Amino acid sequence: MPTEAADQKHIFESINRDILDKANEEHLTLKAPPGISEELVYMISRDKNEPEWMLQLRLKALEVFKKKPMPDWGPSLSKLNLNEITYFAKPDAKETKNWDDLPDDIKNTFERLGIPEAERKVLAGVGTQYESEVVYHNLKEEWAKQGVIFENMDTALREYPELVKKYFMKCVPITDHKFAALHGAVWSGGTFIYIPKGVKMKIPLQAYFRMNAKGMGQFEHTLIIVDEEAEVHYIEGCSAPQYTINSLHAGCVEIFVKKGAHARYSSVENWSKNTYNLNTKRAIVEEEGYVEWISGNMGSNITMLYPCSILKGRKAKAEHISIAFAGQNQNQDTGAKVIQLAPETSSVIKAKSISKDGGITTYRGLLKINKGAKDAKSHTVCDALILDEKSISNTTPHMEINEDSVDIAHEATTGRISEDKLFYLMSRGISEEDAIKLVVSGFISPIIKLLPLEYAVELNRLIELEIEGVG
Repeated sequence: MPTEAADQKHIFESINRDILDKANEEHLTLKAPPGISEELVYMISRDKNEPEWMLQLRLKALEVFKKKPMPDWGPSLSKLNLNEITYFAKPDAKETKNWDDLPDDIKNTFERLGIPEAERKVLAGVGTQYESEVVYHNLKEEWAKQGVIFENMDTALREYPELVKKYFMKCVPITDHKFAALHGAVWSGGTFIYIPKGVKMKIPLQAYFRMNAKGMGQFEHTLIIVDEEAEVHYIEGCSAPQYTINSLHAGCVEIFVKKGAHARYSSVENWSKNTYNLNTKRAIVEEEGYVEWISGNMGSNITMLYPCSILKGRKAKAEHISIAFAGQNQNQDTGAKVIQLAPETSSVIKAKSISKDGGITTYRGLLKINKGAKDAKSHTVCDALILDEKSISNTTPHMEINEDSVDIAHEATTGRISEDKLFYLMSRGISEEDAIKLVVSGFISPIIKLLPLEYAVELNRLIELEIEGVG
Protein backbone atom coordinates (compact mmCIF):
# COMPACT_ATOMS: atom_id res chain seq x y z
CA MET A 1 0.00 0.00 0.00
CA PRO A 2 1.42 3.45 -0.86
CA THR A 3 2.74 5.52 2.00
CA GLU A 4 0.15 8.30 1.73
CA ALA A 5 -2.69 5.78 2.04
CA ALA A 6 -0.99 4.16 5.02
CA ASP A 7 -0.62 7.58 6.64
CA GLN A 8 -4.38 8.14 6.43
CA LYS A 9 -5.41 4.60 7.30
CA HIS A 10 -4.41 5.10 10.97
CA ILE A 11 -7.60 7.14 11.31
CA PHE A 12 -9.56 3.93 10.94
CA GLU A 13 -7.89 1.68 13.50
CA SER A 14 -10.25 -1.12 14.40
CA ILE A 15 -12.11 -1.18 17.72
CA ASN A 16 -14.00 -3.83 19.56
CA ARG A 17 -17.69 -2.97 19.48
CA ASP A 18 -18.06 -4.79 22.82
CA ILE A 19 -16.72 -1.63 24.46
CA LEU A 20 -20.12 -0.10 23.74
CA ASP A 21 -22.46 -3.08 23.44
CA LYS A 22 -21.42 -5.07 26.51
CA ALA A 23 -24.02 -4.94 29.28
CA ASN A 24 -23.48 -5.48 32.99
CA GLU A 25 -25.74 -7.49 35.26
CA GLU A 26 -28.33 -5.26 36.89
CA HIS A 27 -27.42 -4.16 40.41
CA LEU A 28 -30.15 -1.72 41.39
CA THR A 29 -31.49 -0.46 44.71
CA LEU A 30 -34.72 0.76 43.12
CA LYS A 31 -36.39 0.01 39.81
CA ALA A 32 -39.80 1.39 38.95
CA PRO A 33 -42.24 -0.88 37.15
CA PRO A 34 -42.61 -0.12 33.42
CA GLY A 35 -44.97 2.65 32.42
CA ILE A 36 -45.60 6.23 33.46
CA SER A 37 -48.09 7.33 36.12
CA GLU A 38 -48.70 9.94 38.78
CA GLU A 39 -47.42 7.43 41.35
CA LEU A 40 -44.13 7.21 39.47
CA VAL A 41 -43.72 11.00 39.48
CA TYR A 42 -44.37 11.16 43.24
CA MET A 43 -41.87 8.32 43.79
CA ILE A 44 -39.09 10.05 41.83
CA SER A 45 -39.62 13.39 43.56
CA ARG A 46 -39.85 11.79 47.00
CA ASP A 47 -36.73 9.71 46.45
CA LYS A 48 -34.80 12.87 45.54
CA ASN A 49 -36.33 14.90 48.40
CA GLU A 50 -37.20 17.69 45.98
CA PRO A 51 -38.80 21.05 46.81
CA GLU A 52 -42.53 21.36 46.31
CA TRP A 53 -42.21 23.58 43.23
CA MET A 54 -40.34 20.85 41.36
CA LEU A 55 -42.93 18.23 42.26
CA GLN A 56 -45.67 20.54 40.97
CA LEU A 57 -43.73 21.14 37.74
CA ARG A 58 -43.41 17.38 37.28
CA LEU A 59 -47.12 16.81 37.83
CA LYS A 60 -48.05 19.62 35.45
CA ALA A 61 -45.68 18.17 32.85
CA LEU A 62 -47.33 14.77 33.25
CA GLU A 63 -50.73 16.27 32.45
CA VAL A 64 -49.29 18.01 29.38
CA PHE A 65 -47.69 14.72 28.29
CA LYS A 66 -51.03 12.92 28.47
CA LYS A 67 -52.69 15.52 26.24
CA LYS A 68 -49.95 16.02 23.65
CA PRO A 69 -50.08 13.78 20.56
CA MET A 70 -47.17 11.67 19.39
CA PRO A 71 -45.17 13.41 16.63
CA ASP A 72 -46.44 12.30 13.22
CA TRP A 73 -44.36 14.48 10.89
CA GLY A 74 -41.06 12.57 10.96
CA PRO A 75 -39.97 8.94 11.34
CA SER A 76 -42.68 6.58 12.54
CA LEU A 77 -42.72 6.00 16.30
CA SER A 78 -45.42 3.35 16.05
CA LYS A 79 -43.14 0.61 17.45
CA LEU A 80 -42.23 2.63 20.54
CA ASN A 81 -44.49 1.43 23.35
CA LEU A 82 -44.14 3.96 26.15
CA ASN A 83 -45.88 1.61 28.59
CA GLU A 84 -43.00 -0.86 28.27
CA ILE A 85 -40.27 1.62 29.24
CA THR A 86 -38.73 1.69 32.73
CA TYR A 87 -38.55 5.38 33.63
CA PHE A 88 -36.48 5.29 36.81
CA ALA A 89 -33.78 2.94 38.10
CA LYS A 90 -31.18 3.61 40.78
CA PRO A 91 -27.85 1.82 40.53
CA ASP A 92 -26.33 0.33 43.67
CA ALA A 93 -23.77 3.14 43.88
CA LYS A 94 -23.59 6.46 45.67
CA GLU A 95 -22.20 9.54 43.97
CA THR A 96 -18.48 9.98 44.59
CA LYS A 97 -15.49 12.09 43.58
CA ASN A 98 -13.20 9.06 43.66
CA TRP A 99 -13.27 6.50 40.85
CA ASP A 100 -12.03 3.79 43.20
CA ASP A 101 -15.18 4.12 45.34
CA LEU A 102 -17.45 2.97 42.51
CA PRO A 103 -18.61 -0.66 42.27
CA ASP A 104 -16.29 -2.66 40.03
CA ASP A 105 -18.82 -3.25 37.24
CA ILE A 106 -19.65 0.46 36.88
CA LYS A 107 -16.02 1.54 37.27
CA ASN A 108 -14.89 -0.97 34.65
CA THR A 109 -17.58 0.23 32.22
CA PHE A 110 -16.34 3.83 32.36
CA GLU A 111 -12.71 2.70 32.23
CA ARG A 112 -13.44 0.76 29.02
CA LEU A 113 -14.97 3.95 27.63
CA GLY A 114 -11.80 5.87 28.55
CA ILE A 115 -13.44 8.44 30.84
CA PRO A 116 -11.00 8.39 33.82
CA GLU A 117 -8.00 8.63 31.48
CA ALA A 118 -9.52 11.59 29.62
CA GLU A 119 -10.20 13.34 32.93
CA ARG A 120 -6.58 12.97 33.99
CA LYS A 121 -5.19 14.25 30.69
CA VAL A 122 -7.43 16.90 29.16
CA LEU A 123 -10.52 17.76 31.21
CA ALA A 124 -11.32 20.34 33.86
CA GLY A 125 -14.12 18.21 35.31
CA VAL A 126 -16.12 15.06 34.67
CA GLY A 127 -19.57 13.73 35.50
CA THR A 128 -20.88 10.24 34.72
CA GLN A 129 -24.44 8.96 34.86
CA TYR A 130 -25.45 5.29 35.03
CA GLU A 131 -29.15 4.55 34.51
CA SER A 132 -31.09 7.35 36.26
CA GLU A 133 -28.41 8.56 38.69
CA VAL A 134 -25.09 10.38 38.51
CA VAL A 135 -22.44 8.15 40.13
CA TYR A 136 -19.31 10.26 39.74
CA HIS A 137 -18.77 14.02 39.62
CA ASN A 138 -15.65 16.08 40.08
CA LEU A 139 -14.34 19.58 39.23
CA LYS A 140 -10.68 20.52 39.46
CA GLU A 141 -10.01 22.88 42.35
CA GLU A 142 -8.52 25.67 40.25
CA TRP A 143 -11.90 26.21 38.56
CA ALA A 144 -13.95 25.85 41.74
CA LYS A 145 -11.86 28.67 43.24
CA GLN A 146 -12.94 30.92 40.36
CA GLY A 147 -16.59 30.33 41.18
CA VAL A 148 -17.38 27.75 38.49
CA ILE A 149 -20.24 25.46 39.47
CA PHE A 150 -20.21 22.01 37.90
CA GLU A 151 -22.65 19.69 39.62
CA ASN A 152 -24.99 16.79 39.17
CA MET A 153 -28.39 18.36 38.35
CA ASP A 154 -30.01 16.75 41.40
CA THR A 155 -27.28 18.17 43.64
CA ALA A 156 -27.67 21.62 42.09
CA LEU A 157 -31.39 21.55 42.84
CA ARG A 158 -30.58 21.00 46.52
CA GLU A 159 -27.65 23.41 46.81
CA TYR A 160 -28.66 26.21 44.38
CA PRO A 161 -32.48 25.98 44.37
CA GLU A 162 -33.18 29.60 43.42
CA LEU A 163 -30.72 29.57 40.53
CA VAL A 164 -32.15 26.31 39.21
CA LYS A 165 -35.73 27.56 39.62
CA LYS A 166 -34.92 30.71 37.62
CA TYR A 167 -33.73 28.77 34.56
CA PHE A 168 -35.07 25.20 34.70
CA MET A 169 -37.22 24.45 31.62
CA LYS A 170 -37.46 28.12 30.76
CA CYS A 171 -35.58 27.59 27.50
CA VAL A 172 -37.45 24.35 26.69
CA PRO A 173 -40.91 24.67 28.29
CA ILE A 174 -42.87 21.55 29.24
CA THR A 175 -45.52 22.58 26.68
CA ASP A 176 -43.04 22.40 23.78
CA HIS A 177 -43.92 18.88 22.61
CA LYS A 178 -44.86 15.46 23.99
CA PHE A 179 -41.33 14.33 24.82
CA ALA A 180 -40.39 17.65 26.43
CA ALA A 181 -43.40 17.14 28.69
CA LEU A 182 -42.37 13.54 29.38
CA HIS A 183 -38.89 14.76 30.24
CA GLY A 184 -40.29 17.37 32.63
CA ALA A 185 -42.28 14.68 34.43
CA VAL A 186 -39.55 12.05 34.88
CA TRP A 187 -36.17 13.79 34.45
CA SER A 188 -33.35 12.48 36.61
CA GLY A 189 -29.66 13.30 36.84
CA GLY A 190 -27.76 15.34 34.30
CA THR A 191 -25.43 18.31 34.57
CA PHE A 192 -25.62 21.83 35.97
CA ILE A 193 -22.97 24.37 34.95
CA TYR A 194 -22.61 28.02 35.92
CA ILE A 195 -19.64 30.02 34.61
CA PRO A 196 -19.24 33.38 36.42
CA LYS A 197 -18.73 36.67 34.63
CA GLY A 198 -15.42 36.93 32.82
CA VAL A 199 -14.23 33.37 33.59
CA LYS A 200 -12.93 31.73 30.43
CA MET A 201 -12.59 27.95 30.73
CA LYS A 202 -10.11 26.88 28.07
CA ILE A 203 -10.21 23.26 29.27
CA PRO A 204 -13.43 21.31 28.58
CA LEU A 205 -15.93 19.89 31.04
CA GLN A 206 -17.41 16.51 30.18
CA ALA A 207 -20.31 14.26 31.12
CA TYR A 208 -20.97 10.70 29.94
CA PHE A 209 -24.40 9.05 30.08
CA ARG A 210 -24.72 5.27 30.05
CA MET A 211 -27.90 3.18 29.94
CA ASN A 212 -27.37 -0.44 30.97
CA ALA A 213 -30.68 -2.07 31.93
CA LYS A 214 -33.10 -3.59 29.42
CA GLY A 215 -36.04 -1.45 28.30
CA MET A 216 -34.59 1.55 30.09
CA GLY A 217 -35.38 5.21 29.62
CA GLN A 218 -32.84 7.93 30.39
CA PHE A 219 -33.95 11.52 30.95
CA GLU A 220 -30.94 13.53 32.09
CA HIS A 221 -31.26 17.32 32.23
CA THR A 222 -28.36 19.58 31.25
CA LEU A 223 -28.58 23.23 32.29
CA ILE A 224 -25.71 25.56 31.36
CA ILE A 225 -25.52 29.26 32.27
CA VAL A 226 -22.59 31.19 30.82
CA ASP A 227 -22.50 34.64 32.37
CA GLU A 228 -21.33 37.84 30.64
CA GLU A 229 -17.96 37.63 28.83
CA ALA A 230 -17.47 34.07 30.13
CA GLU A 231 -16.57 30.98 28.11
CA VAL A 232 -17.10 27.22 28.40
CA HIS A 233 -16.71 24.07 26.30
CA TYR A 234 -18.90 21.19 27.46
CA ILE A 235 -18.75 17.68 26.00
CA GLU A 236 -21.37 14.95 26.28
CA GLY A 237 -21.05 11.33 25.29
CA CYS A 238 -23.82 8.72 25.33
CA SER A 239 -24.08 4.98 24.76
CA ALA A 240 -26.09 1.87 25.64
CA PRO A 241 -25.71 -1.88 25.14
CA GLN A 242 -27.62 -3.76 22.45
CA TYR A 243 -30.85 -5.52 23.47
CA THR A 244 -33.82 -6.97 21.60
CA ILE A 245 -36.34 -4.66 23.27
CA ASN A 246 -36.59 -0.90 22.86
CA SER A 247 -34.98 1.75 25.02
CA LEU A 248 -35.74 5.47 25.10
CA HIS A 249 -33.54 8.52 25.50
CA ALA A 250 -35.37 11.82 25.96
CA GLY A 251 -32.89 14.14 27.60
CA CYS A 252 -32.98 17.93 27.54
CA VAL A 253 -30.23 20.52 27.14
CA GLU A 254 -30.78 24.19 27.98
CA ILE A 255 -28.00 26.74 27.42
CA PHE A 256 -28.18 30.40 28.41
CA VAL A 257 -25.45 32.50 26.78
CA LYS A 258 -25.25 35.96 28.31
CA LYS A 259 -23.87 39.17 26.78
CA GLY A 260 -20.51 38.62 25.10
CA ALA A 261 -20.29 35.01 26.34
CA HIS A 262 -19.27 31.92 24.38
CA ALA A 263 -20.56 28.36 24.81
CA ARG A 264 -19.47 25.34 22.81
CA TYR A 265 -21.50 22.16 23.23
CA SER A 266 -19.98 19.02 21.69
CA SER A 267 -21.70 15.65 21.71
CA VAL A 268 -21.25 12.18 20.26
CA GLU A 269 -24.43 10.15 20.68
CA ASN A 270 -23.91 6.48 19.94
CA TRP A 271 -26.93 4.73 21.37
CA SER A 272 -27.53 1.06 20.53
CA LYS A 273 -29.75 0.16 17.60
CA ASN A 274 -32.74 -0.63 19.80
CA THR A 275 -32.79 2.92 21.22
CA TYR A 276 -35.17 5.75 20.29
CA ASN A 277 -33.18 8.97 20.67
CA LEU A 278 -35.69 11.81 21.07
CA ASN A 279 -33.57 14.52 22.61
CA THR A 280 -34.32 18.26 22.88
CA LYS A 281 -31.55 20.87 22.89
CA ARG A 282 -31.89 24.66 22.85
CA ALA A 283 -29.90 27.83 23.56
CA ILE A 284 -30.90 31.45 24.15
CA VAL A 285 -28.12 33.82 23.09
CA GLU A 286 -27.97 37.44 24.20
CA GLU A 287 -26.14 40.45 22.72
CA GLU A 288 -22.80 39.53 21.09
CA GLY A 289 -23.03 36.05 22.56
CA TYR A 290 -21.93 33.01 20.59
CA VAL A 291 -23.10 29.40 20.76
CA GLU A 292 -21.61 26.42 18.92
CA TRP A 293 -23.22 23.01 18.53
CA ILE A 294 -20.84 20.26 17.37
CA SER A 295 -22.73 16.97 17.00
CA GLY A 296 -22.09 13.41 15.94
CA ASN A 297 -25.09 11.07 15.77
CA MET A 298 -24.78 7.32 15.26
CA GLY A 299 -26.41 4.22 16.64
CA SER A 300 -30.09 4.34 17.65
CA ASN A 301 -33.04 2.90 15.78
CA ILE A 302 -34.55 6.34 15.30
CA THR A 303 -33.09 9.73 16.14
CA MET A 304 -35.11 12.95 16.09
CA LEU A 305 -32.79 15.74 17.15
CA TYR A 306 -32.72 19.41 16.09
CA PRO A 307 -30.59 21.66 18.34
CA CYS A 308 -32.09 25.15 18.39
CA SER A 309 -30.49 28.56 18.81
CA ILE A 310 -32.61 31.59 19.66
CA LEU A 311 -30.56 34.69 18.84
CA LYS A 312 -32.15 37.20 21.13
CA GLY A 313 -29.57 40.01 21.27
CA ARG A 314 -27.92 42.22 18.67
CA LYS A 315 -24.91 40.57 16.99
CA ALA A 316 -25.62 37.20 18.61
CA LYS A 317 -24.14 34.27 16.66
CA ALA A 318 -24.82 30.56 16.30
CA GLU A 319 -22.95 27.80 14.53
CA HIS A 320 -24.39 24.30 14.07
CA ILE A 321 -22.05 21.61 12.73
CA SER A 322 -23.17 17.99 12.60
CA ILE A 323 -22.56 14.54 11.15
CA ALA A 324 -25.18 11.77 11.10
CA PHE A 325 -24.69 8.14 10.10
CA ALA A 326 -27.52 5.67 9.32
CA GLY A 327 -27.01 1.98 8.60
CA GLN A 328 -29.41 -0.94 8.29
CA ASN A 329 -32.73 -0.38 10.11
CA GLN A 330 -31.70 3.11 11.19
CA ASN A 331 -33.42 6.43 10.59
CA GLN A 332 -31.41 9.53 11.53
CA ASP A 333 -33.73 12.54 11.34
CA THR A 334 -31.53 15.41 12.45
CA GLY A 335 -30.95 19.06 11.72
CA ALA A 336 -30.97 22.50 13.29
CA LYS A 337 -33.28 25.34 14.17
CA VAL A 338 -32.22 28.97 14.29
CA ILE A 339 -34.53 31.82 15.24
CA GLN A 340 -32.98 35.25 14.71
CA LEU A 341 -34.87 37.90 16.65
CA ALA A 342 -32.43 40.82 16.70
CA PRO A 343 -30.48 42.95 14.21
CA GLU A 344 -27.04 41.89 12.95
CA THR A 345 -27.44 38.32 14.15
CA SER A 346 -25.72 35.58 12.18
CA SER A 347 -25.88 31.82 11.88
CA VAL A 348 -24.04 29.05 10.06
CA ILE A 349 -25.36 25.51 9.66
CA LYS A 350 -23.14 22.76 8.23
CA ALA A 351 -24.74 19.32 8.17
CA LYS A 352 -23.28 16.14 6.71
CA SER A 353 -24.79 12.67 6.57
CA ILE A 354 -23.82 9.18 5.46
CA SER A 355 -26.24 6.33 4.75
CA LYS A 356 -25.66 2.67 3.84
CA ASP A 357 -27.44 -0.72 3.90
CA GLY A 358 -30.84 0.92 3.47
CA GLY A 359 -30.30 3.51 6.20
CA ILE A 360 -32.27 6.77 6.05
CA THR A 361 -30.82 10.19 6.83
CA THR A 362 -32.83 13.40 6.80
CA TYR A 363 -31.73 16.97 7.33
CA ARG A 364 -34.71 18.80 8.82
CA GLY A 365 -34.11 22.47 9.45
CA LEU A 366 -35.86 25.67 10.40
CA LEU A 367 -34.54 29.18 9.84
CA LYS A 368 -36.75 32.01 11.07
CA ILE A 369 -35.84 35.68 10.70
CA ASN A 370 -38.20 37.94 12.61
CA LYS A 371 -39.36 41.34 11.46
CA GLY A 372 -36.87 43.90 12.76
CA ALA A 373 -33.87 41.57 12.60
CA LYS A 374 -32.20 43.88 10.08
CA ASP A 375 -28.90 42.84 8.50
CA ALA A 376 -29.29 39.28 9.75
CA LYS A 377 -27.17 36.68 7.98
CA SER A 378 -27.50 32.92 7.64
CA HIS A 379 -25.73 30.28 5.59
CA THR A 380 -26.79 26.61 5.46
CA VAL A 381 -24.85 23.80 3.75
CA CYS A 382 -26.18 20.21 3.68
CA ASP A 383 -24.08 17.43 2.15
CA ALA A 384 -25.24 13.81 1.96
CA LEU A 385 -23.18 10.79 0.95
CA ILE A 386 -25.02 7.59 -0.04
CA LEU A 387 -22.96 4.39 -0.08
CA ASP A 388 -25.34 2.06 -1.95
CA GLU A 389 -28.47 1.87 -4.12
CA LYS A 390 -30.95 1.10 -1.32
CA SER A 391 -30.12 3.91 1.12
CA ILE A 392 -32.01 7.20 1.29
CA SER A 393 -31.13 10.81 2.04
CA ASN A 394 -33.66 13.63 2.40
CA THR A 395 -33.33 17.38 2.86
CA THR A 396 -36.33 19.31 4.21
CA PRO A 397 -35.34 22.90 5.01
CA HIS A 398 -37.98 25.39 6.07
CA MET A 399 -37.45 29.14 6.05
CA GLU A 400 -39.58 31.97 7.39
CA ILE A 401 -38.02 35.29 6.40
CA ASN A 402 -39.97 38.28 7.73
CA GLU A 403 -37.35 40.99 7.14
CA ASP A 404 -36.14 42.42 3.82
CA SER A 405 -32.57 43.51 4.63
CA VAL A 406 -31.07 40.06 5.22
CA ASP A 407 -28.45 37.83 3.60
CA ILE A 408 -29.58 34.19 3.34
CA ALA A 409 -27.92 31.29 1.51
CA HIS A 410 -28.75 27.58 1.36
CA GLU A 411 -26.81 24.84 -0.42
CA ALA A 412 -27.53 21.12 -0.54
CA THR A 413 -25.78 18.24 -2.30
CA THR A 414 -26.64 14.55 -2.36
CA GLY A 415 -24.62 11.92 -4.15
CA ARG A 416 -22.80 8.64 -4.21
CA ILE A 417 -19.06 8.12 -4.04
CA SER A 418 -17.46 9.27 -7.24
CA GLU A 419 -16.35 6.43 -9.48
CA ASP A 420 -13.47 8.63 -10.63
CA LYS A 421 -12.19 9.03 -7.07
CA LEU A 422 -12.41 5.30 -6.45
CA PHE A 423 -10.67 4.52 -9.74
CA TYR A 424 -7.85 6.93 -8.93
CA LEU A 425 -7.27 5.49 -5.45
CA MET A 426 -7.54 1.88 -6.62
CA SER A 427 -5.09 2.57 -9.46
CA ARG A 428 -2.55 3.39 -6.76
CA GLY A 429 -2.83 -0.06 -5.23
CA ILE A 430 -5.56 0.64 -2.66
CA SER A 431 -8.37 -1.89 -2.25
CA GLU A 432 -11.91 -0.76 -3.01
CA GLU A 433 -12.92 -1.01 0.65
CA ASP A 434 -9.97 1.08 1.82
CA ALA A 435 -10.60 3.57 -0.98
CA ILE A 436 -14.18 4.02 0.22
CA LYS A 437 -12.92 4.52 3.78
CA LEU A 438 -10.56 7.26 2.58
CA VAL A 439 -13.32 9.05 0.68
CA VAL A 440 -15.61 8.88 3.70
CA SER A 441 -12.79 10.14 5.92
CA GLY A 442 -12.30 13.15 3.68
CA PHE A 443 -16.05 13.79 3.59
CA ILE A 444 -16.41 13.96 7.37
CA SER A 445 -13.05 15.57 8.20
CA PRO A 446 -14.32 19.21 8.35
CA ILE A 447 -16.60 18.18 11.21
CA ILE A 448 -14.35 15.61 12.87
CA LYS A 449 -11.55 18.14 13.32
CA LEU A 450 -13.85 20.30 15.47
CA LEU A 451 -14.51 17.51 17.97
CA PRO A 452 -12.22 16.95 20.97
CA LEU A 453 -9.45 14.51 20.03
CA GLU A 454 -10.76 11.44 21.85
CA TYR A 455 -14.23 11.89 20.36
CA ALA A 456 -12.85 12.53 16.90
CA VAL A 457 -10.94 9.26 17.08
CA GLU A 458 -14.00 7.44 18.44
CA LEU A 459 -16.32 8.74 15.73
CA ASN A 460 -13.82 7.92 12.98
CA ARG A 461 -13.39 4.40 14.32
CA LEU A 462 -17.10 3.82 14.69
CA ILE A 463 -17.83 4.95 11.14
CA GLU A 464 -15.00 2.73 9.90
CA LEU A 465 -16.58 -0.18 11.74
CA GLU A 466 -19.98 0.56 10.21
CA ILE A 467 -18.65 0.60 6.63
CA GLU A 468 -16.67 -2.65 6.93
CA GLY A 469 -17.34 -4.78 3.86
CA VAL A 470 -18.52 -1.95 1.63
CA GLY A 471 -17.10 -2.25 -1.84
